[in-house]
Amino acid sequence: MVCRRIGAVCGYLKRIPNLLPIFLGLVFLAMFGPLLYAKIWQHLDNDPDRGAIAFSGEFGEKYSTPRYLDQGWTPNDSLWFYNTSQGSALLPYDLFMALRFGDSDELFRSDKNFDKFRYLPQKPTFFNPDGLPVGFVKTTYKGKDYIGYTCAACHTAQVNFKGQAIRIDGGPAMADMVNFLGALEQAMWIAQKGDKRKQFVADVLKLKNDYSSEKEVVDDLVKWTYTVRRYNIVNHSDVKYGHARLDAFGRIYNRVVQYAISRDQMAKELALVTEPGGDKKPLLTLAEINKVLEGLGDAITFSDDEFGLIVERLLSDKPGYPNLGIKKFLYVRDKIFNVPDAPMSYPFLWDISHSDYLQWNGLAPNAGPGPLGRNTGEVIGVFGILDWGAQDTSWWHPFAKLEKFSLSAILSGQRNKNHVIGFNSSINKFNLARLESRLRDLKSPEWPFCRNDKGEYYLPTYRKGVYPSDPNYCDGNNKRFDEAQRHQGELLYIDRCQSCHVVVDRSAWDRIVVAHMSGVDQIGTDPAMAENSTKHNGKSGNFKDTYQSTTVGNVVVQEDAPVVQILTAATKGVIATPDADKWLPRRLAEWVYALGISFFDNPIKASVKSGNYSPDTTADPYASLRAYKGRSLNGIWATAPYLHNGSVPTLWDLLLPADKRPKSFKVGAREFDLVKIGFKSEGYDGTEFLTDLQRGNHNTGHDNYCHPGEAKQPDGSCLTDEQRWQLLEYVRSL
Repeated sequence: MVCRRIGAVCGYLKRIPNLLPIFLGLVFLAMFGPLLYAKIWQHLDNDPDRGAIAFSGEFGEKYSTPRYLDQGWTPNDSLWFYNTSQGSALLPYDLFMALRFGDSDELFRSDKNFDKFRYLPQKPTFFNPDGLPVGFVKTTYKGKDYIGYTCAACHTAQVNFKGQAIRIDGGPAMADMVNFLGALEQAMWIAQKGDKRKQFVADVLKLKNDYSSEKEVVDDLVKWTYTVRRYNIVNHSDVKYGHARLDAFGRIYNRVVQYAISRDQMAKELALVTEPGGDKKPLLTLAEINKVLEGLGDAITFSDDEFGLIVERLLSDKPGYPNLGIKKFLYVRDKIFNVPDAPMSYPFLWDISHSDYLQWNGLAPNAGPGPLGRNTGEVIGVFGILDWGAQDTSWWHPFAKLEKFSLSAILSGQRNKNHVIGFNSSINKFNLARLESRLRDLKSPEWPFCRNDKGEYYLPTYRKGVYPSDPNYCDGNNKRFDEAQRHQGELLYIDRCQSCHVVVDRSAWDRIVVAHMSGVDQIGTDPAMAENSTKHNGKSGNFKDTYQSTTVGNVVVQEDAPVVQILTAATKGVIATPDADKWLPRRLAEWVYALGISFFDNPIKASVKSGNYSPDTTADPYASLRAYKGRSLNGIWATAPYLHNGSVPTLWDLLLPADKRPKSFKVGAREFDLVKIGFKSEGYDGTEFLTDLQRGNHNTGHDNYCHPGEAKQPDGSCLTDEQRWQLLEYVRSL
């Protein structure tokens, strides 16, 4: 095949027999060598502790080296998952490594500081030579190193019990990302001042990596300080997230809108921003708008630097600029972007590769390339570098017309547009496909605690190869469960829970987890996330008048479009674009590999959603998204706090009528409450969660366990306390 395509070269090489096999071997290595190298590299870190360390940290917690349960992963699997880049680039790596925390001399990256925001400290290992916490990794893009997030930062949990710790792979993190980014911005401002600046520059240059002069360091420090500040301002919300929650979708949506809006659309939006009050006075004059957009031409999309320039000009007090200040800038923000005011718990990851629909509202179908699209959208949200820009379609460009026939142009709907956006980015589709494949082997964690003769819980001494399901796991005749109570709980579960929360065999390789969708009106839980997913709109830029598919047919994207349409178009474009900073043979081989395993190695097929929800219609093509997903509850014991927005601290509280649940509680500690099943929720200085004040924080719903016509208990429920304890005992065993 190779010789048929390059016959002249092969004809020449045949006259020099010794060169032909060498040439063919080089072609093979160029195409497949990187794949082989990646497979070998993947197995090189086998630290028996998986990098975990004993630690004393926030909220007075002190624990020994965390242990792991049998979740189907080896130490190597965990370490590879923690330390494999997906293309996230929060900050240049050298700047992050040298940054100090606030006014102190403590490094911002210290274990103590990371633990403050509830990221999990790690020791140096082969994959992680700098000892970064779980989920932070060095990403290299176009020859420069960055610090970035991996999936593990938000999807690795830990449960503490009386000085012992259990690390849960794929569990929801306790991370406080918003305050982490706020502290990062503050530290970067401080690093620009006086002696702090001198020390910072010296520390960066000592690394002898990406910087060789003071000017390079200072220029990048200033640039990236404004980048972090801009992200924090755009995503400001009066609904406080705190620990264990993030409005990931709101932030993904805002990043897509930033890169979609065109210069003309930006000018119109700025002209429509008004002062608060009844007279609707324009916030900006036409002269100020022209000054802000000066030099940006007829851009169909803005680079990050160009968008940053617009923001800084809006805030600037130099002559001719608006000098808005943060408060008035938020009026502009509200016009262009959407407030990310629907924080959600980080979902657990076991069984996602076996599920038909994902995300809290079933937004992401999991068939075909669905996982690659879902993960690409996630990296867009967590600081993937998006080098999107207009492709050269001018008549003098030799391949101008071919740009409209590129796969990215066709899939993103730009085939018939006068101009075409290209989707180069740092997003590593090859690694995303491999990470998703690895998750297929991840199993839910089994309840690891035993009861002694007095009914007291304890965690048995660790013995290699002996896990909770082993008959010899507990000491003597002790058991993990009260079998009589567990059996009664199972009957109750079948009768009142299983119609929404299917029971699966955690070890069955062919298991399929079917999501049961319940409309917001039926389930009664906080509606913010589901409503925002369909009601949040943005300017569509070059995607205007393109066709995008829905479950009920194609729709034409309007100038003001649901952001879900814009995200879908952009994600398709990114997936269809080979990684930008790899040389051609490797780029094509890895891209084909990522697409190939997405289509041919995904056991999930397209199917209709199950449940009780409003179906999509031609008049309302996203109606089904105003619903929440009930999924299998295996391993649910390790995933507090509960409900999609983390508004209920324990499973016991979840089984109570909504008006009997805690109105406020603390979040952030990892000490486990084995009785009610959840984390410690009072008696320490964690995030104060108030459940009845704001949309996004409500703890209502999911409390109707009654059959039609069934008599209720005095508290308004159809469950007695005894039945609740029985259900908890059964849920522990899932």
